[in-house]
Parts: sequence; structure tokens; C-alpha cells
Amino acid sequence: MPSLGSFLKYWLPVLGLMAVIFFASGDRLSFEHSSRVLGPLVRWLFPRLTPQQLHLIHVAARKGAHVTEYALLAALVWRAFRGSLGQIRAPWQWSHAAATLGVVIPYALLDELHQSLIPSRQGSLADVVIDTAGACLALAIAWLVVRWRQRSQPPA
Repeated sequence: MPSLGSFLKYWLPVLGLMAVIFFASGDRLSFEHSSRVLGPLVRWLFPRLTPQQLHLIHVAARKGAHVTEYALLAALVWRAFRGSLGQIRAPWQWSHAAATLGVVIPYALLDELHQSLIPSRQGSLADVVIDTAGACLALAIAWLVVRWRQRSQPPA
């Protein structure tokens, strides 16, 4: 059983990011509202963009945010599993990656369900796929880092 200190160190950041994602899934950060901020900024930087190009940039920015937030969530969940088990510097274990996806993918589904209940939003299974891709990207980077650390350690 992890101690309170271990929980705070490893799982509180996970719960905090989940709360941020939940807040971001509300009305205030819907496509309509984010376009009010992003649109003028992009138009100022690139005044000759057509409305279609501006729309594509807006969609790409929003999908990039999905990848980024779920990559960060996966990295934090993976760290929390390893840290709470006292294996923060352990060799790569596929079970940690599977457990991470077992948390992140259902949370992505719940996030899209939440969005489907907000009048100005809509849930999308395509976004769950994008979220999962972000999580897999983070796990691939973690795998590379763990392998690099193992190879750079002198033999015992």
C-alpha cells in the first residue's frame, strides 16, 4: 500500500491533470470560444490566410492539444505506476505501459462522453484515437529513455 507521501508525489499530478482536462472539456474551451482567441492571433501573424486555411490551423491546434495533453497524462500515469511500486528506475516493463493505457484510454472515452453532454461540444471517437496516439507517443519516448539509461550504465 503506497504511503500518503508517495500518493501525493506520484498520483496527485495525475489527478490534477485529469481535472485540467475535464475543465478544458467544458463550454469555455469549445471550438467556438477558442476560435475567438486563436483566430485573431493567427490572422495577425498571417493576414493573408483564407477562412479555410484559418479553420485548418484552428483544427490542427486543437488536435495537437489533444495529443499533447494525453501524452503528458500517459507520462504522468506511467511515472505514477513505477513510482508507487518503488520501481522508478527499474528496467522497462510492458505491464506498466499496458496499465498506463488501461487508465488513459478509458479517461479519454469519459472525456468525450463528458463533451457530448455539453451543448457547445460534441464527443468524438476520432478524438479518443488521437488521445491514444498521444499516450502511445509518450510511452514510446519513455521506452527509448529507459533503454538509453540501461545502455549508458556501466556493467555491474
